[in-house]
Amino acid sequence: MAEVIVPAVTIFDKDGKPDLKGNEKVIDFLIDNGVDGILVMGSNGEFPNISNEMRLNYLNFYQQYVDSRVKLIAGTGCMNYADTVAMTKAVSQMNFDAVLVIEPYYFAMSQEEIFLYYDRLANDVLNKILIYNFPARSGVSIDLNTIKRLSEEHPNIVGMKDSIVTPTHTSMILHAVDTTKFKVYSGFDDQFLLNISNGGQGCIGALANIVPDIWSKLILSANKHDFNNTFYLAGLINRLSQLYSWVSNPAVLIKQLMIHRGLSIQSTGIFPFELVDQKTLQRSEDLLDEILREFHQITFNA
Repeated sequence: MAEVIVPAVTIFDKDGKPDLKGNEKVIDFLIDNGVDGILVMGSNGEFPNISNEMRLNYLNFYQQYVDSRVKLIAGTGCMNYADTVAMTKAVSQMNFDAVLVIEPYYFAMSQEEIFLYYDRLANDVLNKILIYNFPARSGVSIDLNTIKRLSEEHPNIVGMKDSIVTPTHTSMILHAVDTTKFKVYSGFDDQFLLNISNGGQGCIGALANIVPDIWSKLILSANKHDFNNTFYLAGLINRLSQLYSWVSNPAVLIKQLMIHRGLSIQSTGIFPFELVDQKTLQRSEDLLDEILREFHQITFNA
């Protein structure tokens, strides 16, 4: 069954600390609109910009407030391996279904170094682990053979998020692994259809912060084999994907569009990603309004 996991934005106060009341509103908005799960402290959660202590406190708040209402995944990857292990072990005491771990994202690692990194992590922790392949940030893409080795040698490496502009990379992985044991999610919203057509699990897509209602209807339509609505809704998501190319860091724009949809939250980002120019914001709001109008005209079968 296909699903959508939301890499949730983090709402910050004026001092750059998580605004818990604001984040409660985000959580309720996502769950009330039918998403399958939430990834906390992923890229759109702006995890590199807060301390490890603050990050752990925030993860603890999150799992308590969600209270098992949806699947929860914690982003625990750090630049330092010891920090990654410590954070991942701490999360094992919380009610998270899995952790998502990106390899150290400054030096471009070799495939053998990547294998050894996840191999050691899988031995050092008990958590279920999702590999995070994001070459635009880590500097190198994890290749098929590395993924296949890790999936076969470690039962607690249970899947991956593949954030890569070449979707055939995801397709090749799906053809090579046992998808009953290893779940593969696309990291870009507009790759959803290709993902599920190759036996993938769906998407961990940031646009679900803005349009969880469209995404949940897309998942429902896909799982019911309602192809007319599946293709139409996927087309709406694909058009909204233009937003990613309009800003350097989409998190602040996403929060502003959530405000446009009626959420009473702050759109504060962490310096230097604090502002979206008014022209880009207006263009984004116009696109969102157009897509929502079309969405609300769709008739769904009971």
